[in-house]
Amino acid sequence: MRLPPGVTATAFSEALQQFADAVGKEWVFTSDEDIDTYRDAYSPLWHEDEESIPSGAVAPASVEQVQAVVKIANRYKIPLWTISTGKNLGYGGSAPLLSGSMVLDLKRMDRVLEVSDKNHYALVEPGVSYFDLYRYIHERNLKVWIDPPDPGWGSPVGNSLERGGGYTPMRDHFASVCGLEVVLPNGDLVRTGMGALPNSKTWQQYKYGFGPYLDGMFSQSNLGVVTKMGIWLLPEPEAYFYGTVTVPKHDDLFPLVEIYAYLMNSGMVQATTLVTSPLWYARPDPELAALRASGSVKDLDDYAARKNIASWSVGLPFYGPAKVIEAQWEFAKQKFSAAVPGAQFHDGPSYRFPLSDDQLAKIVDTVPFGIPSLQIFSIIGSHAVGHLGFSPIIPMTGEAVLESQRVFEQVYRDLGSPGGAAASFPVFSFFPRAFVNIYLFPIVHDVEKNRQTRQIYRRLIKESAARGWGEYRTHITFMGDIMNTYSFNNHALLRLHETIKDALDPNGILSPGKNGIWPKSMRNPKA
Repeated sequence: MRLPPGVTATAFSEALQQFADAVGKEWVFTSDEDIDTYRDAYSPLWHEDEESIPSGAVAPASVEQVQAVVKIANRYKIPLWTISTGKNLGYGGSAPLLSGSMVLDLKRMDRVLEVSDKNHYALVEPGVSYFDLYRYIHERNLKVWIDPPDPGWGSPVGNSLERGGGYTPMRDHFASVCGLEVVLPNGDLVRTGMGALPNSKTWQQYKYGFGPYLDGMFSQSNLGVVTKMGIWLLPEPEAYFYGTVTVPKHDDLFPLVEIYAYLMNSGMVQATTLVTSPLWYARPDPELAALRASGSVKDLDDYAARKNIASWSVGLPFYGPAKVIEAQWEFAKQKFSAAVPGAQFHDGPSYRFPLSDDQLAKIVDTVPFGIPSLQIFSIIGSHAVGHLGFSPIIPMTGEAVLESQRVFEQVYRDLGSPGGAAASFPVFSFFPRAFVNIYLFPIVHDVEKNRQTRQIYRRLIKESAARGWGEYRTHITFMGDIMNTYSFNNHALLRLHETIKDALDPNGILSPGKNGIWPKSMRNPKA
């Protein structure tokens, strides 16, 4: 039997019995077979001593059972690693950062408590998946959309608390959270916002309540266990249209992004899109490869002109009344035409809602229409068993796009990975006013290749931080590395996190090490 750190076999056996008394014996898991299901299927530490492996798992079915589990863990100082559906693949899955932790598995708490298609919100428990919430809405013919990420088997609670992103106008998931119910590390129960008012009628309609706004404390944190969450939904729009803008020259990227940022920040484009280079997706050509290596902008422009390939493109998704969308697209074309000579415009898919079954059957990616899927997994090559994402936040400027490509390509070359990989990935607008670069590394069952991946990843972290780009989310293996880059004023932010952690969780039982926040007993002195 694997033991939690610092816990004797006798104490652990006593705690397991008490967990069983609280949640039922069948919902406490300690066998090797059970533990394997909670390991990280995409671990970059596969078959290495540092791979994180839990000591077991406990799965409560109610708020009261969560409170009981937390109190038992405090009594025996057993670390708990909280998951919702455990589908956080690419970031650690259901595995804890600290080996020997008990996984606090909330997937049995799977009730959709309320959905309003008049005020457009839902109230859900952490075990509800995006598929579950979509089915609940669809079966009742409610005129609201969810905003699923890729993929849709995860939890709105888990994804929102990890600050994930989607594709519709509700794409910034934590920004759509309204009202939390949280079990604190001592087992106490608190509701935030208007939920603190008994018999509140606006818990999911007004975020702030009265006094300090605390919801952010429970996002990407180890300060509590969220057992209910309100989330704002999108009223079903009348129509959708996707238009693409292409520009001919390399340096057209600068006005292209400037106009795009204007459209985004003024609210005309409110959904996730991407900026990419069609040149990087052109058929393999030795001449183009040589031009890329030379770095000559003029030669690249000449090549693009000869081959009739655009240098850059950006897609613009519009949701809303059909007449408004038509006017927005016309306005966008006017702005780009005035700023970029030679800009071209391409009408893409256009739909009126609700979609028919025949229309849905022809759509490959349904996620932008509020319908969860698992289609994203088709991008992973057959040579990989998983992936790892590096995702820094960069300014929404053409200069930042080009600089990030140059920097990351150089890292790949320096560390023996093929060059050109960085520029082949688009930049996304999952969040307003900034871009997210997402680079996917394959995870394989090869220790040396995974070590190289970790080496490249850590170098990318340092190079990004040196230029003022920070990652917004990461795999458990790199949480300490990322937090260490947020070092203003001798790590003042981390010191604040640690002060709050020590006050709320003096025994350090909740998710030790998550996002670099360790309890005092496990804290390493900083260099």
